[in-house]
Amino acid sequence: MNRYARMFARLERAGEGALGAFVMLGDPDLETSGLILDALVEGGADMLELGIPFSDPIADGPVIQAAAERALRRGVTPADCFILLRRFRDRHPDVPVGLLTYANIVMARGLDHFYGAAADSGVDSVLVADVPSIEAEPFLSAARGHGVAPVLIAAPNTPEPALRRIAGQSGGYTYCVARAGVTGVHAEPAKDLAALIAALRRFGAPPPILGFGIARPDQVRSGLDAGAAGIISGSAIVSLIAANPGSEAETVRNFVSALKAATRPLANPIGGPRSACR
Repeated sequence: MNRYARMFARLERAGEGALGAFVMLGDPDLETSGLILDALVEGGADMLELGIPFSDPIADGPVIQAAAERALRRGVTPADCFILLRRFRDRHPDVPVGLLTYANIVMARGLDHFYGAAADSGVDSVLVADVPSIEAEPFLSAARGHGVAPVLIAAPNTPEPALRRIAGQSGGYTYCVARAGVTGVHAEPAKDLAALIAALRRFGAPPPILGFGIARPDQVRSGLDAGAAGIISGSAIVSLIAANPGSEAETVRNFVSALKAATRPLANPIGGPRSACR
């Protein structure tokens, strides 16, 4: 079993949903970023999804874009990120780690080189946000060649043929977009998430994890009640990092702890354990 499979099995036994946390690597600087990664795990994050600083992150709203810009101004490179991840993996051998990145970052290093570096750094999955499933085959092949799970995105308005394709291509988990638009904390999730998740289950997709706009415990519970195996919170955490210089790690630890509490059975008595799609 890989780290994602072990995580989902552990959480199903406990009757909990998975809590994923997103931050931008190198924000506000490499040393603090390492402390923040540890704090996310200490706060209860079951899995991490991490960004590599990039100048044109088209899926991200202003909060995460600003984090990327801060890291870039510090001179943070993909090579720095892989070193940071390798050190994290030495400290936390069991926590699933995914990258959310863009095709330019991957192609600039070369597919084989990028996925090889990711695997060597202990990365479990890579989501290339601007590569649609119909064009993903070269990325899928390179990822699988290095034992890295390729994660794809599904949305409530994704046509059924594309959902079937995504279900067959994805590994580790399936990233389900909670609403239209870019990342951010202001809009509420879409109302038809249960239909999306049910379709993915029918098509045998990996476990659905809900992202985009998850910022409060009640949104965590709503996502799990819709059938998601877990949720990912990103912009809310990244905004706390920007707003609390000098106490970033402590602040995000406390915030993540509150979100994690909402994934547990007593906080969500209706849903019970979330079975995996596959």
